[in-house]
Amino acid sequence: KEKTHERCKNICPPKDTFDRTLLHTHDKSRTDLDQVPKIFMKPDFALDDSLTFNSVLPWSHFNTAGGKGNRDAASSKLLQEKLSHYLDIVEVNIAHQISLRSEAFFHAMTSQHELQDYLKKTSQAVKMLRDKIAQIDKVMCEGSLHILRLALTRNNCVKVYNKLKLMATVHQTQPTVQVLLSTSEFVGALDLIATTQEVLQQELQGIHSFRHLGSQLCELEKLIDKMMIAEFSTYSHSDLNRPLDDDCQILEECVINKVSRIEEIDTDVVVKLADQMRMLNFPQWFDLLKDIFSKFTIFLQRVKATLNIIHSVVLSVLDKNRRTRELEEISQQKNAAKDNSLDTEVAYLIHEGMFISDAFNESELTPIAIDTTSQRNASPNSEPCSSDSVSEPECTTDSSSSKEQTSSSVTPGGVDILVNEDMKLTDLELEKLANNIQELLYSASDICHDRAVKFLMSRAKDGFLEKLNSTEFITLSRLMETFILDTEQICGRKSMSLLGALQSQANKFVNRFHEERKTKLSLLLDNERWKQADVPAEFQDLVDSISNGKIALPEKKSGVTEERKPAEVLIVEGQQYAVVGTVLLLIRIILEYCQCVDNIPSVTTDMLTRLSDLLKYFNSRSCQLVLGAGALQVVGLKTITTKNLALSSRCLQLIVHYIPVIRAHFEARLQPKQYTMLRHFDHITKDYHDHIAEISAKLVAIMDSLFDKLLSKYEVKAPVPSACFRNICKQMAKMHEAIFDLLPEEQTQMLFLRINASYKLHLKKQLSHLNVINDGGPQNGLVTADVAFYTGNLQALKGLKDLDLNMSEIWEQKR
Repeated sequence: KEKTHERCKNICPPKDTFDRTLLHTHDKSRTDLDQVPKIFMKPDFALDDSLTFNSVLPWSHFNTAGGKGNRDAASSKLLQEKLSHYLDIVEVNIAHQISLRSEAFFHAMTSQHELQDYLKKTSQAVKMLRDKIAQIDKVMCEGSLHILRLALTRNNCVKVYNKLKLMATVHQTQPTVQVLLSTSEFVGALDLIATTQEVLQQELQGIHSFRHLGSQLCELEKLIDKMMIAEFSTYSHSDLNRPLDDDCQILEECVINKVSRIEEIDTDVVVKLADQMRMLNFPQWFDLLKDIFSKFTIFLQRVKATLNIIHSVVLSVLDKNRRTRELEEISQQKNAAKDNSLDTEVAYLIHEGMFISDAFNESELTPIAIDTTSQRNASPNSEPCSSDSVSEPECTTDSSSSKEQTSSSVTPGGVDILVNEDMKLTDLELEKLANNIQELLYSASDICHDRAVKFLMSRAKDGFLEKLNSTEFITLSRLMETFILDTEQICGRKSMSLLGALQSQANKFVNRFHEERKTKLSLLLDNERWKQADVPAEFQDLVDSISNGKIALPEKKSGVTEERKPAEVLIVEGQQYAVVGTVLLLIRIILEYCQCVDNIPSVTTDMLTRLSDLLKYFNSRSCQLVLGAGALQVVGLKTITTKNLALSSRCLQLIVHYIPVIRAHFEARLQPKQYTMLRHFDHITKDYHDHIAEISAKLVAIMDSLFDKLLSKYEVKAPVPSACFRNICKQMAKMHEAIFDLLPEEQTQMLFLRINASYKLHLKKQLSHLNVINDGGPQNGLVTADVAFYTGNLQALKGLKDLDLNMSEIWEQKR
């Protein structure tokens, strides 16, 4: 091609002529290129841009609307010819540019030919080098590598041989286990299975012929487990089913015997044992429950005795293991300097039903036939011990590591064997076993409690337990609490099922207890006529016992007691309380709540809530009946008198007096985290004080209304004292007579001071209305005489002699 090009060059015109022609053509091309619009020369020219598209192809050339079709068609044709002309100019310029670079094209082709020659020479050099390397490999390397391969093959063959020996021994595992099981050697069989499984998982892992052996060994383990459980269950069953004592039968027979002794139960009509048991009355059923609890306690003591023996054996083995480990450490320290050559192959010996496996020292081997297998105790990555492939020191090292994992034990037949540590229970497993034994005792206790709960619930189906009176339920509760404490002392842990059942029944008892007493209080209040009641001697004794610090109902005295007359008032710590009969019974009810808390401590919080509700109910209901005048409709009273109000106030004061005592009683029986519940008593005390204050305000309001009515008609004129003041003094005397025997003297004085203040206020208002002033005139003298009469009469009343009336406040201050 290059030669052809040279020949063409000779034919072409001279260079200077060609250059002039070329220059002329170049100028012409540049002139033509100037005709092409600049938009086509932009590097970002793209027709998908709407502005570029509209500039190149204006829409005006394609619009045929408005009757200008012919002109638009001509314009479109002209645009097409113009674009074709631009294309021709560009193609001519491209061809010109290519012709200017023809020399460079031919030079590139020449360079390619030279590169092909270089590649051919390089390929020949590489071929020669490979031939030389092949000769060197054949002469110097092939023989040596073949020797190394043979050595590796020999080592692999040794490993395969040892594996086959080990497989042959493992193949005999199942028959050996059967032989051991036939003689009840469960421990030896389990040791053999554990060792074989370890070998299968480590050294024979992936062997196809043994793919089912692992699962078969697991099934054998499960079979041995069932056999041991059956044997142990047989022993346990025979031991625990022994009579609990010489005269007692088994637990199930206990109930049957008890029911069969009751003549009222016709066993032919009532077939089911549970139905027969429900026909027992409380004393009979309680004796039966007590007997059952006694048998359960003996049963748990027997279980504990059996488990204690097992537990002591486990702890003995644990202690022996620790002492053996200490002796081994001492022995290893003594023999650390000795160079012992040990065979690392595993020995399996079947002799009189015994299984022996471990690495033996040649000097310690007995004359018993030993079938050896390789490397059961060596790590999976260690090389096999062989006289042909591994040196003697390496064997010693592997055997030493295996020796550290073994320990010696003596069988009952007197054969000294070495047992792999992996076959033994570790200290952690022994401790876990000891804990499981303790958990077994817990389970036995839980079962006894669950059976007791079942017995309790079967009797409670007909509401029998909810109908028990306080004494019966407290007796039952104490029996159950005693049984719970006894089992806790035996087992070391409190079972919760019976305790939960007791708590559930206690809650039901508390609800019934509270509803009965609240209903009783409601009936008493609805029939209360709010008159002062006599106080029987027993109630006086009741409050006296509270004053001595004993919050409990007094015990009924047996025998003949002398009759004591009732008192008019209740004496509490030297103070007299005039009360109604309902309050006396309320005090007794409150003490019943407190005593119930002492007898059943688990219901303390519930009782506190219920007692708070009872006290609130008494306060609100008494307020409705007296202050709210509800007693007019409920009891049929004609009116609510000042005596009724004063008596109601005094009854409230008696309850308020005992609230701190009740609070202290509950506080001593609550946990510190429950002290917040005591705030109920604070709220109740405030409510009672508010009620008492409202009653006092009501008494003052009664007199205030009277003063307003009488003093509004007061006229300052003779005679003296006036009829108005005589009437006021008469009403004040009636008020004093009504409340003085009911309220303490200091309360009476405070009440009359408030009444006097109301009197002075109304009198001052009336004098201001009558324009009577303190000027020493006739009217002033008449008023002074009336006031003196009022003051004298008021201070003449009992307990009001030293009352400071300060009557000067009735006059308007001079301005």
